[in-house]
Amino acid sequence: MNETIRSLFERKSIRVFDGSEITAEEKALILHSATEAPTAGNQQMYSILDITSQELKDRLAVSCDNQPFIATAPLVLIFCADMQKWFDAFTAAGCAPRKPGAGDLMLAEADAVIAAQNAVVAAESMGIGSCYIGDILERCEEHRKMLTLPDYAVPVCMLVFGRPTKAQLERKKPARHSLDDIVMENGYKLKDEAALREMFREKAADKGFDAWMQAFCARKYNSDFSREMSRSAEKYLEKFKG
Repeated sequence: MNETIRSLFERKSIRVFDGSEITAEEKALILHSATEAPTAGNQQMYSILDITSQELKDRLAVSCDNQPFIATAPLVLIFCADMQKWFDAFTAAGCAPRKPGAGDLMLAEADAVIAAQNAVVAAESMGIGSCYIGDILERCEEHRKMLTLPDYAVPVCMLVFGRPTKAQLERKKPARHSLDDIVMENGYKLKDEAALREMFREKAADKGFDAWMQAFCARKYNSDFSREMSRSAEKYLEKFKG
């Protein structure tokens, strides 16, 4: 196993930082690494918001599901799926462009997340931890105003970066599902109940499948924040419809 693959296996989300700064050179490398990511048609349909204002970090720590560690991160980046720049450029050139649609947004979201993961891998190689914050997609109206987002720019994910504490480094990484549970050859294959129970056996552990799944569903999938995320996603999508 080479160093790149070992890094991918060992990387875990970091939510407690040691207080040291990320240098200008390290930040530049993280950002440049993001922009070297694969991109559809070399269009780079994303923009990266570099949040340097402590006031904004403090507000995001509250608006993104009350997570105080966001405010303490030395580097906070928001990756936006961005069709606004292309739409404006087409218009400026007299192309009479159609209105961006759902397909454009989905492609731009893929571009943005691929760029974000490049930033994560680059940071990890320098001993800098990171954590994805999906809550940035919630509270559409508030975040649009806070981040001055135009109609065709959607905040897909936020990343916070910082050097991990010793305890964070030593914390065990949560186990992932086996390849048999993730990889399907040549087409999608539905799992029956027995296969699903086996898939989640390790996660459910002593609690048992039913109790663990019911608690997880209530805490995550049926939660208020999950419903709000879907509401906000629909709100962002309105600008990309018809």
